This record gives sequence, C-alpha cells and structure tokens, in this order.
Amino acid sequence: MKFFKKKRKNLEKNQKSFYYNDYSQENRIQVKSDRSIEISKSKIVFTFFIILSVTAILSIKILYLSFFETQPFSNIFDRKNFLSERADIIDRNGEILARSVNAWAAGISPKLIKNQKRLLLNLKIIFPSLDLKKVEEQILKEKFFYISRRLNNVERDKLWLLANKAVIIERKQTRIYPQNNLFSHVIGQIDHDNFGVSGIEKSYDLELKRANFKNEGLKLSLDTNLQFLIRSELFNGIQQFSAKGGAALLMNINTGEILSLVSLPDYNLMDRADIKDLQFMNKITLGVYELGSVFKTFTVAAALNHKIVDVNTEFKNLESQMNCGGKWINEHDELPKNLSVEQILVRSSNIGAVKIARKVGVKNYSDFLNSLGLLKKIKFDLTEVGTPLPFTWGNCTLETASYGYGITTTPLQLARAYAIIGNGGYEIDPTLIKNDNFNYVLDKKIISEKNSEKINKILRKVVNETQGTANLANIDGYDIGGKTGTAKKIVNGEYTKKKLNTFVSIFPIQSPQHVLLVLLDEPQPAPELVYLYNGNKVSNIQRNTAGWNSVYVAGRIVEKIGPILATNNFNSF
Repeated sequence: MKFFKKKRKNLEKNQKSFYYNDYSQENRIQVKSDRSIEISKSKIVFTFFIILSVTAILSIKILYLSFFETQPFSNIFDRKNFLSERADIIDRNGEILARSVNAWAAGISPKLIKNQKRLLLNLKIIFPSLDLKKVEEQILKEKFFYISRRLNNVERDKLWLLANKAVIIERKQTRIYPQNNLFSHVIGQIDHDNFGVSGIEKSYDLELKRANFKNEGLKLSLDTNLQFLIRSELFNGIQQFSAKGGAALLMNINTGEILSLVSLPDYNLMDRADIKDLQFMNKITLGVYELGSVFKTFTVAAALNHKIVDVNTEFKNLESQMNCGGKWINEHDELPKNLSVEQILVRSSNIGAVKIARKVGVKNYSDFLNSLGLLKKIKFDLTEVGTPLPFTWGNCTLETASYGYGITTTPLQLARAYAIIGNGGYEIDPTLIKNDNFNYVLDKKIISEKNSEKINKILRKVVNETQGTANLANIDGYDIGGKTGTAKKIVNGEYTKKKLNTFVSIFPIQSPQHVLLVLLDEPQPAPELVYLYNGNKVSNIQRNTAGWNSVYVAGRIVEKIGPILATNNFNSF
C-alpha cells in the first residue's frame, strides 16, 4: 500500500498538465506526438512569415524605385531629378515648351539570343503592337537594334523580369513637349541622338547644348495663352468653313516679336512621326503663295511714297475690265466708275490698283516691294523658310502684281510688310526669341510717318465703313484696320475656283501695336452661319471670299485675345 502511495506521489510530482492527475503510457505518447505537430506547424508558419516579409520588402523596393527614382516622367519639372543634355525651351512667361527628362530604352543584341521563339513570344506579350516580322529581320542582321526608345515603367519591369541577356535596357534622356500640338511648327523635334531636326530645336541646336542656357532655358517671344486661344478660334474657323487648313500670326508691330504662330493642321510633338504630307508644313514661314488684294495696300503706299497721288486723287471712268497681253483683268464686283485712291483701297478695286501702278511705274514699284522685303527669302529664326518665286517685271506683270496676282511671298513677309507700313514706316525684323533687355530703336525708314498715318486711316475704313470689304472685323471696343485678299489657287499651271483667303489687320489703329494675319486654305461658303454685318444679322451667304471667312475668324480672335493683350503688359491698348 505504501508502495502505491509513493508511486502516486512521484507521478504527481512529474505531472505536466493540470487537466489530469494521472497519465497512462498511451497518453504520454499522444502528448509527445501533439507537441511535435505543434512545433512543425510553428516552423512552417515562421518560414512562411519570413518569405512573406522578404517578398513584401522587395515589392516595396521595386515600387519605390519605379515611382520615385526611375520613373521617366515623374517630377519632370524638378531639375534635381536629371542632368539635361539640352536646355529647356520656354515661352515669354516661363512656361515649359520643351524639356529633357530621364527615360528608359530597350534593345536586342542578336548574338546573345539563346531561344528566339521564346523571346519573340515574350516581346509580343509585353508589346502587343510590336511587328515581329520586322524584329526577326533585324535579328538576322546580327546587329544591336532598339525595340522601344521610350519605355513606360510596366514595360521596363516586365523586360527586367525576363532576365534575358539579349534584352538590353538603357537609361537615356529624351525630349518631352508638354504642350503637345500647340507649338509643333515652331518648336520642332530632335532625333534619337539628341540633335535638332526641325524648328527651334534645329536652328538653335548648338545654343540649346551650351552651358549658359542650362539655368533658364531658351526664352521665346511666344505666349502660351495667346497661342491656345488663337489656335482654338482658327480651328473652329476651319471647321465652320470646311477649309483644308489655315494659319495665323500675331506680331508686335514695333519690335517684331512674334507672340503667336499657328499653322493647321499640326501634329503632336510627342509622337515623333516623320511628317511628309505638305498639309502639315508651316504655312506662315514656308508657304509661298499668291495672296491677292492684300498687295493693293503696297500699291497705294508706293504711290504715296513717290508723291504721285494723294488719298483724294480721283480716277474717273474706270473700266469694268482691261486687257493686257491677251489676258483680261476684271473687277470682282460692280463698282462706281469714279473712285478716289482711298476708295480704290476701301472697295478693293482691281482696275483702280492697275491705274495707280501704271503711274508708279515698274522700277519704282519693284524697288518699293524690295524695300519691304517681299520678294527675297527672309532671314528668320527657323530654317523652314520659303523663297518667293522669281518674278519677271514688265508692263503686264506690273498690272497683275498691283492687285496681288502673279507675284508670290510668304505670309511671314506679308505680315512684316504691313508692320512696317503701320508702325510709321520703320523697318523691323520678325523674331521668335524674347530678349528681356531689348531696347528697340526704329531708325531705318521705308515710308514717312505721315504716309503711314494716311494708310492706317484707309485700312480702318476698310473695316468700319459699310462699303469696306472687312466689315465683319468691326468689333465694338477694338479699333481694327486691315485689308482682305482673295486669291485663286493655281493647279497644274491654271487658275482654279479653289481659293486662298487672307486678312491682315493692324490694331489698335490709332496707336498700332500688333499685326494679326489670318489665312484660310480653300474655305467653302457657310450659309448656315449667322453674321453680324453692318449691324444687321444675315445668313445664307453663298460667297467664300476673304471678307466672309478670314475676316470673320480674325474678328473672333481679336475678341478673345484683346483682354489678355490689354492686361498682360503687351502695350496694346
């Protein structure tokens, strides 16, 4: 009995659980087994936790690197994030028009390919639009080639995960254009080797790479807000009149600074497409056109400058048509038989312009047009500049030139000539570059200030008189003067019904500050459009002359940009 008591006492001493006072041998085995299972589970849980933690840390690191350290377009306006190989291009207010940023590119080294089929399959998954046939052709050449020069983060990370030695991923710099289409014809583009190939990028290629531009960038005279508004109204005008395209230029009449230059259609600079369609050319600087009746202003100015006529000089018994060299010169409308010099310009008389030009003579007229820089290639900040076609002077060519036919120039040169006539007769040079320290001195005179004032008054009457051809630009609150030009386009050496319509305006006419040129290529009538013409609402207009479309668009533009010009220290009003 004592033996059993002693044994029970020893069992109690060694007990492991407070649930039971005694254990059988079977119980002990079961407990031991359960403990082993629990330990194994703990090890599994602990191992899984370690793996999960490492995975989470790596994932966080990858995300951090992706979004904060290596993302091509993150924080693009923070100069600390990259070392630029090209300086910024900015507008007159400091808005970014072009900037270099860090990016990633991917290429293939054919000699390192081990499994071509697998590689091509993976590339197609990552780049669904990739042309595998072209890739295969490049592989056969056994030379390194790029499959993408601008990777996004997802593409880059997927390529990394391939762990394929044949796939080469490089950090590079690329050029971005935050304004997309807005300045496409001015800014231009660079190639894949960082060399400018068009626009400012090309003409100022070396300057953009110099250290003195790194801090501030190359400042242009352009204004982003004005550019946006003008482009919008020009685009609307092209739609309203079903035109092929159009262009607009806004320039300071005294300094030559270009505040806006728009040519439509345009293109997105971020796409880096090779534009070959002539519709996409810069119509303002590169386009060479016969511009029609806008030349009549020069005819009158030449006559006044040579003191051959005065504004009140009257031409009597004007014909409705004339013949020169077997070709007929006709009036565009039925006009009075007697017209003064002033009325010849206000009512845009072809015959009247011919009569004035005859008095001026070939030499005087040709010299005058040359003094305005209309007949030779102009020096400008872009390489995309057109050259006026050679012009042979004679009696008949003098007569057609007097009203803008048979003679060509660029819209840029036309705007410059109007600026000279409107600013008191002083020669200026158009520029896209803003110089904050620029103090312009107008010294070289083409015409007298007195004659400049006379012509400005006539141009105002073209707009505000009932019989003027630009009445649709007579906007309340804005004293606009200008001249219309409607020119038939030449196709295969023959004049057609297709038209190129231009309106050149100066405002405010009492103290000229700006020249605005608006051009529409092949506009069509807009009978559904309701015009405010001479104070009355009219519609169902079937005509497609400049007075019914280019003038209308110009008026809308001035209404939109006028407040900006008045308040942003442009000295317009």
